Amino acid sequence: MGDILVQMEGIEKAFPGVHALSQARFELRSGEVHALVGENGAGKSTLMKVLAGVYAKDAGRILYKGKEVEIHNPRAAQHLGISMIHQELNLMPHLTVAQNMFIGREPRQSARFMLDEKAINAQAEQVFALMHLNLDPRIKVADLTVAKQQMVEIAKALSFNAEVLIMDEPTAALTDTEIDELFRIIRDLRAKGVGVVHISHRLEELKQISDRITVMRDGRYIDTVQTKDAPIDQIISMMVGRTIFESKPEVPENPSEEVVLEVQHLNRGNVIRDVSFNLKKGEILGFSGLVGAGRTEVARAVFGADPIDSGEIYVQGAKVHIGSPNDAVKHGIGYLSEDRKRYGLALGLDVEENVVLAAFKKFVGAIGRVNRSKTRTTAQQYVQSLAIKTPSLQQKVKNLSGGNQQKVIVGKWLTADTNILIFDEPTRGIDVGAKSEIYRLLNELAQQGKSIIMISSELPEILRMSHRVVVMCEGRITGELNIAEATQEKIMQYATQRGEALLAN
Repeated sequence: MGDILVQMEGIEKAFPGVHALSQARFELRSGEVHALVGENGAGKSTLMKVLAGVYAKDAGRILYKGKEVEIHNPRAAQHLGISMIHQELNLMPHLTVAQNMFIGREPRQSARFMLDEKAINAQAEQVFALMHLNLDPRIKVADLTVAKQQMVEIAKALSFNAEVLIMDEPTAALTDTEIDELFRIIRDLRAKGVGVVHISHRLEELKQISDRITVMRDGRYIDTVQTKDAPIDQIISMMVGRTIFESKPEVPENPSEEVVLEVQHLNRGNVIRDVSFNLKKGEILGFSGLVGAGRTEVARAVFGADPIDSGEIYVQGAKVHIGSPNDAVKHGIGYLSEDRKRYGLALGLDVEENVVLAAFKKFVGAIGRVNRSKTRTTAQQYVQSLAIKTPSLQQKVKNLSGGNQQKVIVGKWLTADTNILIFDEPTRGIDVGAKSEIYRLLNELAQQGKSIIMISSELPEILRMSHRVVVMCEGRITGELNIAEATQEKIMQYATQRGEALLAN
């Protein structure tokens, strides 16, 4: 590691009703990957947005290369050499890669109103060469994978000659192969002297890529440790202020033998191929497999969000037709999408409105008037029973942490009297403390007799929470394991289509 690039000291930041940062501090050196961790709401992103000029600090000071600076906006930060890649990528899909990289500062032809596309593409290729990245600058961003879009954001930041690169949850939507490629680029940047701030909930990956780890809790600085010297249990303990035994199995008691959902010979193009399975009362059925295996597609088909070519669905032994999500809800099926902000929540509405949203007709009287007393009582009931942390029922859900947003969606489906719940990546993008609460909630729901399908890309999560594990590969179910016999190795064998060899033995 080289000289100190950034020092943040005594940073304060408050929003209406929330003291987001209190005496927060942070240090970054050149040629360093510095991980910033903490639970949702710990202040990580807020602190980095202060550094990137997105938010103005209320107090404290920022030193850049030893000189105190005021960073009033993102352009001022970029002028200094500080760039931030946000969790929600800020690219325009209808423009090309190069146009996105140089928007607002495009080279122009002699006729000033004409863009010099050749020069833009050449400049983009120069940045790609520095990154050892094979990417066509003329391709539209809409045609890129999420991983490639992430690379474009990095290239855009480097085009400003960034010496400080802040990455907020850069691996949340990437496959293992794509993460390896991202880490290669980060290591190259580190070797060139760039200081990288890596915000992530995935502690295992931080052990692979970071040099130091700074922990925040409740808007305050807790400690900075050398990554190689810090066990994960120690980092978790600092994050949450309590001990969480994340590896402890939490499978509830055995479910009954009563089958509540049966799917037979489900087909949809090449993404779902002759899929059959059943779900028992009080069971947590884990769905595992690599990205693109077809797990989400099966969930959406069962929920009626996508049409099927053929197949039969039985609920409580009776054959049902599910042509839309409304049909699914009528048969007691709820679906919690992995993209909760897009498909699970009305972000502009408050907690109360979101909780009653899926069963709104229950709260409308004969003359079309909403019974506010009833909606308030119902929402308050689930806020308490699900331990949703919110200042009030009138808090906009967009202002809640990821874990609490997830609980609001659970409350929504419980209000709709659903007994079959499909959780698609239930802990993606939430911290270790909130994960533990979600696990506890899933167990409680199963013990109450709710039946749960849990889709997860995290094998420890699948092994920790499931009674049985269904494994998919390329649209097919390639294996099924009872939790007593399931291991990460067996699941991966099935997930890579080597399950047939196991079944033959």
